[in-house]
Amino acid sequence: MTFWKEHSKAATVEEMMLDSRARELTQHELPEILSVLPSLAGSRVLELGAGIGRFTSHLLTKAGHVTAVDFMESFVERNRQDNGHHSNATFIQADVTKLDIPQNSIDFVFSNWLLMYLSDTELKSFIEKTLGWLRPGGFFFFRESCNHRSGDSKRDFNPTCYRTEAQYSHLLTVSSLPSSIYFSILFVLLLFQMKNNQNQICWLLEKVPRSSSTQNGFNTFQQFLDNQQYTNRGILRYEKMFGAGYVSTVGPSTTKEFVDLLNLKPGQKVLDVGCGIGGGDFYMAKTFGVEVLGLDLSNNMVDIAMERAITEKLPSVQFEVADATKRSFPEGSFDVIYSRDTILHIDDKLALFKRFHSWLKPGGKLLISDYCCGEKPWTPVFEAYVKQRGYVLYTPSQYGKFLQDAGFCNVCSEDRTAQFIQMIKTELQRAEVIKDEFIQEFSEEDYFAIVNGWSEKLERSNSGDQRWGLFYATRD
Repeated sequence: MTFWKEHSKAATVEEMMLDSRARELTQHELPEILSVLPSLAGSRVLELGAGIGRFTSHLLTKAGHVTAVDFMESFVERNRQDNGHHSNATFIQADVTKLDIPQNSIDFVFSNWLLMYLSDTELKSFIEKTLGWLRPGGFFFFRESCNHRSGDSKRDFNPTCYRTEAQYSHLLTVSSLPSSIYFSILFVLLLFQMKNNQNQICWLLEKVPRSSSTQNGFNTFQQFLDNQQYTNRGILRYEKMFGAGYVSTVGPSTTKEFVDLLNLKPGQKVLDVGCGIGGGDFYMAKTFGVEVLGLDLSNNMVDIAMERAITEKLPSVQFEVADATKRSFPEGSFDVIYSRDTILHIDDKLALFKRFHSWLKPGGKLLISDYCCGEKPWTPVFEAYVKQRGYVLYTPSQYGKFLQDAGFCNVCSEDRTAQFIQMIKTELQRAEVIKDEFIQEFSEEDYFAIVNGWSEKLERSNSGDQRWGLFYATRD
């Protein structure tokens, strides 16, 4: 309270943002943040930590009603002066940790630079309250400074808690009121445009009911990935085997080979669907000067990728936790869409490819590698493997037909299984070389889990059941 009394005397945007360049920064960040919000038409919006109303004025033009809340009276009064003429606005001075809002009454909760001022205990309680306030299907958006401070104002005392992206995501996915509801993370996004600052991160979450049909005991496929297939330890052991930045077979070598087919140019925009921990994205940005947005459904993957992006100091590479079947982009947003061994998880591939077609600029290029299959009938072993993994596989020619039906031209479908087999053999040889080092860093059990998995993959590929395809195409 004492801190904000000192920094709210004049109720200016510079005071509120704790930055001398606040007006300039606002011009850049407002459109960036507003562009990723869901449709607010007719929505009841709760804006928390509204300050003097930088976002309030914009939310009021989109929503049915906005309740703007802030802790400091001077900020609330300034917001009321500037935006009180709107008939769909309510202004409240309150501590958000003590706020009383009717259950299931809000469609959208918006918060900007607020949660970093709450303690861990207050934050957990706040998340649970927010779940209660939102109606089923309602959204919660927030942006925070993570890892370290960003504003340049002099502070004798700093009440801020600079959490990591992983800490926020963990709290959001484990907190809930009744066990029947939870927050589903729709995306986690690094905001780089704002002064190339790599610690500005935002989240969009949806309140959803827990499903009675689960994925191997988990409520969502995302939870399955993060808790079983791609735990942090699992990701790092894959990387140890496959090379820095990669978590799947034939990573580094084929990345160079396949990316060369795209003839990338500096300044082009690339979307990587299923980016993993970002090895291919960093390669494309460093080598060709392109801007890359990497999407992955795994929180753990993106946590690691974001940490690497900060270390690499590459503002041209961004990452999101996002489901490509639900994420939306304006038509013609990208020059290239790139995806490696990811779409095997997607049921309706044709619908996804139609989305890709829309997101590409005219003349834009698509490149995909993915697990495929041979003609049926399959061996019982392969049938069981596909069912256990939840894969949706097609032959390379069927895969290419989906791309044509989605509207792509110059579709090239290549069966690269022979290359896949050779790469697995090479990796098995490398695994033997680093065996002692790997076991020392992880365990003998981890080592044989990966090596045995490779051997089984080799058998499936040699039998003809498992295939590996490369697909590239263009949009007219």
